[in-house]
Amino acid sequence: MKISDGVGARIRRLRRAAGMSQADLAGEDLSASYVSLLEAGKRTPSPEVLEQLAQRLGCELSELTDDPAKVSAGELEVELSYAELALNNGDPQAAFEAYRSVQEKASASSQPEIHYKAELGMARALEHLGRLEEAVVRLDALHSVSLEHPELVPRLTTVIALCRCYRELGDLSHAIEVAEATLTELEKLHLGPTVIGVELLSTLVGVYMERGDMHRASYLATKAIEQAGSITDSRALGAAYWNASVVMHRNGKTADALMLIEKALAIYAEGEDQRALARLRNAYAVVLLQSDTPQPEAARDVLSQSLTSLREVGSSVDIAYCLSALARAELRLGNAAVAIDHAERALELLGPDHRLQNARNHLVLAAARLSQGDREAAQVAYERGALMLEASEANRQAAFAWAELAEILRLCGEDERAVWAYRQSMRCMGHRETFLTTQPATSHP
Repeated sequence: MKISDGVGARIRRLRRAAGMSQADLAGEDLSASYVSLLEAGKRTPSPEVLEQLAQRLGCELSELTDDPAKVSAGELEVELSYAELALNNGDPQAAFEAYRSVQEKASASSQPEIHYKAELGMARALEHLGRLEEAVVRLDALHSVSLEHPELVPRLTTVIALCRCYRELGDLSHAIEVAEATLTELEKLHLGPTVIGVELLSTLVGVYMERGDMHRASYLATKAIEQAGSITDSRALGAAYWNASVVMHRNGKTADALMLIEKALAIYAEGEDQRALARLRNAYAVVLLQSDTPQPEAARDVLSQSLTSLREVGSSVDIAYCLSALARAELRLGNAAVAIDHAERALELLGPDHRLQNARNHLVLAAARLSQGDREAAQVAYERGALMLEASEANRQAAFAWAELAEILRLCGEDERAVWAYRQSMRCMGHRETFLTTQPATSHP
């Protein structure tokens, strides 16, 4: 009986296809740990064990012992399409499993293109699942491969995904470094505008906004709109309008922001990407909330519509972002308890990796607690949010948070700590006097 080196991978694939755990497959005669070692290739099963496993898996013994016929590239491309469909339909866990199944069938040596497509798909699925640290490990490795073998790994797609993950993790400097280096290389090649190039610009706009560099963000947003218009791609133009509207909003130009985001909504409404449309509605609602004449009821209606869509086609992270915005809307409407429920649920869905968005949720919680008269809880939440923003290099946002905390402390009669918080705000805005860094001993951890 021939037992090939890939028997462990085949056992794992067939077990998963049968919906069995390692303990199920082990039965009474084997142990789950032994099955784990078999699947990892660290044990060679005897013919008797293989016969038991084949019976439990409901397969022919030859499916475990002989090298199976190679799956054609066409068949694997079909499986990749199914995995992509699962990801687009808001089921990243199913997508991850589907991509992994494809990768197990396509080795890096025999079918490298499909192998790396599946690896990139797995990284994107991990991003959608909120497992950002794991996604970054895979994307960093893919980025290295793309530098040596650009024909195997799409460089720009990988960089954009890597940039998004670094942004969510709060590592803005690294996100900018990777994206700017790629942008510089593109400019040296003197290539014409492309859809993926516009996407890179738009992604970089978002990172610069988080860091508070509105001049660079504005420049890149304008450039993205110009390039998107020249290639007449509606999706690229919609994304460029989307990011430009956020820049205008951050710069206090609410009317311009509304005009641009409504243009983006009109473009996305004509497409089939319901997830992207729902996420754009989230951004639209935020502008409505923070316009010169806030419209919290209209924002809540838009967000409720968005939430309904995202529960069907969005990931848990998408839903968390929508709940964060709903928390702000409810707070504006005076519904502090509802706002707290939304913000806490968003924190639960996001997990620890999404540091920037978690910081914003803590600030919403702080404002809601303050409106309920719980100043101590508000202080703790504001300080936590400000520290998280500052650690993420979002200094402009951190400065506003520290200033709000200072006002709470002043109202609570804690003048010394209020001065300290004001100084933290000034430091985040660029005032670096050494005496500003002294923290009162009574501050919250």
